[in-house]
Amino acid sequence: MGLAMKVTDAVVFVTGANRGLGLAIARQARKQGAKKVYVAMRQVVGFQEEGLIPVQLDVNDEQSIQRAAQTCADTNILVNNAGIALLNTHPVDANIIDTTHKILETNLFGMMRVTQIFSPFLQQKQQGYVVNILSDVSWEPSTSLTGYAISKAAAWSYTNSCRQWLSQFHIQVMGVHVGFIDTDLTRSLPLTKFSPEFVAEQIFEGIQQNAYEVLVGERTQSLKQGLSDVVASYVKLKPDQI
Repeated sequence: MGLAMKVTDAVVFVTGANRGLGLAIARQARKQGAKKVYVAMRQVVGFQEEGLIPVQLDVNDEQSIQRAAQTCADTNILVNNAGIALLNTHPVDANIIDTTHKILETNLFGMMRVTQIFSPFLQQKQQGYVVNILSDVSWEPSTSLTGYAISKAAAWSYTNSCRQWLSQFHIQVMGVHVGFIDTDLTRSLPLTKFSPEFVAEQIFEGIQQNAYEVLVGERTQSLKQGLSDVVASYVKLKPDQI
């Protein structure tokens, strides 16, 4: 898989970086000594943090991605973090297709747009890294986050295809699977959650080890191991679990 990337030599670009996990990843990159850290967000007005360079970007707007890629052409670690989640009542409710369309636009097609447009710039480097923030629900069923789970399963598949293709250009592609993170998105849910800072640390440990996958926490690891069980982990889970 090649040599591990030195974060101290890296120029990092993080989507959805105005808050939550994206901001934690950007801060961690700076803490690890990255040469430059771009923080991409839809609205840059009012964002000020020493050592972080705000960049206007909407993953659903191809022109904004083109502008960002030109401005930040020195990027060699791209982190696809931007995402949305919408609840549904159950997998066959009246709004499930509309809900899923909205989520796919950002969580799958947004990731695809950013990766596609930044790819030529990454290919010009001696070494590159693409980090895709995925989820436990890439592999597990969800009654009330069905559309979100579909988007993350599709993003996992896209991650694997990109890894295979981009490896010829010395670009490693890493999928990050994690359960619930303590952000604005999940604040109201009474669930066990990881801190964004802990997840960000795990991501950079993965980069330093040239990992193709990071599984955050024991539950995620056991879920992955259980995929090949006679009764697979995605069948064992109770249907009322989120």
